[in-house]
Amino acid sequence: MPRVIDLMLTALAPAIWGSTYIVTTELLPDGYPMTAAMLRALPAGVLLLVFTRNLPTGIWLVRSFLLGALNFSIFWWLLFVAAYSLPGGVAATVGAMQPLIVLYLSKVLLNHAIRPAAVIAGGAGILGVALLVLTPRAALDGVGILAALGGAISMAFGTVLTRKWQPPVPALTFTAWQLTAGGLLLLPAALLVEPALPPLYPSAVLGFLWLGLIGGAMTYFLWFRGIARLEPATVAPLGLLSPVAATLLGLVILDQTLSVLQTAGMVLVLASVWLGQHAQRNAPTPAARPA
Repeated sequence: MPRVIDLMLTALAPAIWGSTYIVTTELLPDGYPMTAAMLRALPAGVLLLVFTRNLPTGIWLVRSFLLGALNFSIFWWLLFVAAYSLPGGVAATVGAMQPLIVLYLSKVLLNHAIRPAAVIAGGAGILGVALLVLTPRAALDGVGILAALGGAISMAFGTVLTRKWQPPVPALTFTAWQLTAGGLLLLPAALLVEPALPPLYPSAVLGFLWLGLIGGAMTYFLWFRGIARLEPATVAPLGLLSPVAATLLGLVILDQTLSVLQTAGMVLVLASVWLGQHAQRNAPTPAARPA
């Protein structure tokens, strides 16, 4: 499949992730972050396991739980800590460091060269996200900053190791393994830390279905498929499309407005994503994995 198609399909994942905030705030009950994360991962993972009928064994069982922790359990836990400790704009700006972290980890773990244009793109992406989502009232909190940075590092490790550890199974099966493992790791926290969910309105059920089936199973299949076919340094900058999509949804659904600085930030984010792809386009194309 042409590289541009792989990029477009992979970019769908962070674009859809941009709907997470509006779905969570508008449809789901308040105060159940770990339960929401668990319900986003575990049912989708089990459903995919039933469909693929392939369970991990041996070293792949261990790796599935490690990747499930990095890509889901640890990442979402730290994301929620950051969200409660920081304004969303600050958390998103710190999280925008992930492409730069992926560049370094790809050098260390995959022996991929760090291209100067990719570093420039990463810096431009951070600045663009800051212009897009930061507000004058943004305040800093040490715990929140560490949590947001830890979340970016966790998913960066998950992204690079997902590329390094490619099992002899289709991407859909690998997605099922990771989602199920991540959901199982989140289950005790959801049961022990948070109260039971109240009776759900149809809108909340619809929200959980969207986050699990579309925002979980489908998007992570596309994301892991992209990692298998492309370099992590190519895939990671696409994650910056998430705050862009969230901003656009706010404009359309919540009647929010866009300032001149936010518009400039959106343009800068899109330019940084393009530059990040341009920097990697001459890289050797990895052998395609079955999807």
